[in-house]
Amino acid sequence: MKMNKKILFSSVITTLLFMSGCADKTTNMDITKKYNECNTQLKECQTNLQNKNDEIAKLQNELNLEKQKVASTKNELNQCKAEVLRLPRTGLTLLPPQAKPGECFARVVIPPKYEYQKVKVLVDEGGERVVTIPPKYRWVTKKVLVREAGEKLITIPPVYKTVTEKVLVSPETEKEVVVKPAKYKWVTEKVMVEPAHTVWKRGASLYEGKNNQILDKKFNPETGEIMCLVEVPAKYKYIKKRIMVEPPVVKKVKVPAVYKTITKRVLVKPAQTKVVKIPAVYKTIKVRELVEPAKVVREPIPPKYAYITKRVKVRDIEYKWMPIICKTNLTPGLVKKLQTKLKKLGYYKGPIDSIYGPKTQKAVNEYQKDKGLAQGALTIETAKSLNIIK
Repeated sequence: MKMNKKILFSSVITTLLFMSGCADKTTNMDITKKYNECNTQLKECQTNLQNKNDEIAKLQNELNLEKQKVASTKNELNQCKAEVLRLPRTGLTLLPPQAKPGECFARVVIPPKYEYQKVKVLVDEGGERVVTIPPKYRWVTKKVLVREAGEKLITIPPVYKTVTEKVLVSPETEKEVVVKPAKYKWVTEKVMVEPAHTVWKRGASLYEGKNNQILDKKFNPETGEIMCLVEVPAKYKYIKKRIMVEPPVVKKVKVPAVYKTITKRVLVKPAQTKVVKIPAVYKTIKVRELVEPAKVVREPIPPKYAYITKRVKVRDIEYKWMPIICKTNLTPGLVKKLQTKLKKLGYYKGPIDSIYGPKTQKAVNEYQKDKGLAQGALTIETAKSLNIIK
């Protein structure tokens, strides 16, 4: 709002300076200089306003994209939970079968398997094709009325004379001249991009820190899993904006009245009209006459088929015990190999710090999803697929 007021004030001053006129040459040069200064300030204010609007729009777009990502992640999590709840529990033991000392297991979800098969589908049911035989015509000569008889008004132009007259072009007025321009300064403002919130995470935490403090735990008696409530801090961003700290100083200057001698035309005799009769107009033309009307013939069209590639499910989602690399066996060296391999494949975006954190777990989940591997933990199968263990 303050920026808009400054632009409006500068526009008013610019308009007054543009409309005002002075006989003195020195005063005219001062006015031109002030006009150029005000015009420069106006352009600068408009540029700054446009830059701030672009920056705000960019921040708003980034915020909307982050909200869409969060909503998409929540939707995928809900779908996964629904699939797990629909899984048949028959044949699934309470403890991992045939386990050896030192081994760790986790109850994971194996995604469904799909295959592409060729299927014959109906593309066009067929039917009838309608063929139209055009009509036949012949040319004949006829006399037709082109324009009916009527009347026309002829205008006799008016008569004018030229007279000279002295008129007031601009009355005596006062104008405001900027003596001292306004002063501005830049300030930094802190804007919250995302508020603080909490999220639930499944399983024992493989990392500890200030940003991943466990606030609450819940035990699920059905699956034997641990749910941890984790606090996510708010996100902020700093932006710069320009504010006015001292308004401009102006003074009033008298502008004398301006007269001008003009020459104008005065009406001596007004315009007149008279009526003129117009006869009818005929024309001999050639006209097409219908000799034989159009015909419609129906022809049968056979149906059309095509083969398409269709994605078919050949294995349902499974819920089973699988050997994993637990916290005891997850050494920093193994984590470093895991992060290096995932970063090389384009899944891991964080630093190689030998710490199994959220970014590493996210990269593991994305790799398992793309490769069709069991999801939910760092399984032995996933580690062998990445060639970090034998």
